[in-house]
Amino acid sequence: MQGAAGAKLPSPRKYVAGPASPTDVGGRRDLFHVIHKVPAGDSPYVRAKHVQLVEKDPEAAIVLFWKAINAGDRIDSALKDMAVVMKQQDRAEEAIEAIKSFRHLCSKQAQESLDNVLIDLYKKCGRVEEQIELLKQKLRMIYQGEAFNGKPTKTARSHGKKFQVSIRQETSRVLGNLGWAYMQQMNYVAAEVVYRKAQAIDPDGNKACNLSLCLMRQGRYDEAWMILEDVKKGRYGGSDEGKSAVRAEELLKEMGTSRGETDNRTLDHQDGFDHLEEVILSGLDMLTSDLSPATSRRLPIFEAITPYRDQVAC
Repeated sequence: MQGAAGAKLPSPRKYVAGPASPTDVGGRRDLFHVIHKVPAGDSPYVRAKHVQLVEKDPEAAIVLFWKAINAGDRIDSALKDMAVVMKQQDRAEEAIEAIKSFRHLCSKQAQESLDNVLIDLYKKCGRVEEQIELLKQKLRMIYQGEAFNGKPTKTARSHGKKFQVSIRQETSRVLGNLGWAYMQQMNYVAAEVVYRKAQAIDPDGNKACNLSLCLMRQGRYDEAWMILEDVKKGRYGGSDEGKSAVRAEELLKEMGTSRGETDNRTLDHQDGFDHLEEVILSGLDMLTSDLSPATSRRLPIFEAITPYRDQVAC
């Protein structure tokens, strides 16, 4: 067929079925990585993740994570992932030493995430003092504006889903963990102070139950009862509201059998505010202007902490 100027037009193109194109193969490969949450490539870190998530061989994965760290391949992720797998294999003490020995090779952005892993490892090993010190350090970082790499929110992941966490939520979470650590020391007065601050920032039913437990251990059953009744009525938020209500019911039953008893191990903390003052100065006071550098970026959620401390100390 001739065109207007006499030029010959191309004939229609014929499509013949053949082998899958590289694009098709790549698409299937990408789908595999998405399903199994395995990164693409063939580096030591990728092989470690494949063994961990696809072959389900944690001990072999730990060996490969070590190789990735030694090869300088995605050290931030390799060290964190290896520590998590070690914890799952009841090798938490080894994981602690690994993070302490190699975290200097990781980026500044990875340090906060490594601290979170360390806190979980300390908790698993019963190293409460170290857990408390690291939680206090995290609170100081939040106050100084260094948490989340200076951003107001961060992206977190839980059960494969991503979600945004605000500074306010993170502060309440860290305070809640600190309160739980004090409870392991049977220092219920200090735990009460921290839980009340956490609830003032971002209340939820779980921390309310823990606060009521602190009060019960001090023999303050009427106060604990009122908090637990509020939990049962759903007056606190949180994604685990149903679980909190069940736990509140269990604590109320416990209260019925133990009412009138006081945990004598807490009495040493109730003779005065000497120990509590130490908690405030080393834990909560770091969030006030008294102990922070002049250049720190004071966040609005901490404005109420100084008068709160004065109220407790009275």
